[in-house]
Amino acid sequence: MADLLTHVLLAYVACTVAGWYRPIPSHWTAVMIIGSILPDLNRVTLIVSEGALEAIVGVSLEFDAISTLGGAIVLSGVGAMVVADRNQQVFAALFAGTLSHLLIDGVKAYADGDAGMWLYPVTWARHPTPSLYVSSDPVVLISVGLIAGIVAGIDRYVIRSGEHGSDARPKEES
Repeated sequence: MADLLTHVLLAYVACTVAGWYRPIPSHWTAVMIIGSILPDLNRVTLIVSEGALEAIVGVSLEFDAISTLGGAIVLSGVGAMVVADRNQQVFAALFAGTLSHLLIDGVKAYADGDAGMWLYPVTWARHPTPSLYVSSDPVVLISVGLIAGIVAGIDRYVIRSGEHGSDARPKEES
């Protein structure tokens, strides 16, 4: 769970900081955050057993490809098709969130020293990882939580109040 929350908070931080340079409506930030969760859908078997899924669908399913670049493209495309309008913007926001997840996972520590095959379908290669962090380490979540809190505080009390003279957010256009 700490890994999932870390990805959500980092997507929020990225959108908020990017919004300081060019305003990003909050609903697009939410879509990017949803995109940052998509690669973790490969862990659905933690909630529902593989046997139950096979009984429901009728075929055996494998979810490992969801946490790859190809999976990011497919899931972002499916998410964009669900929306009646603004398909390209939804795809871009979902894909940006998913790509941020994959990039962050590409530098974490793995037991064998190589990252997963997250670049599939471009390549099956597993690149050596710099092993910057262990995803289950609570220090990672605490650090990212502090960063997100600082960014949220700066956004609310410095950036937003400086623009409009109050704590009110500007009216967002869609």
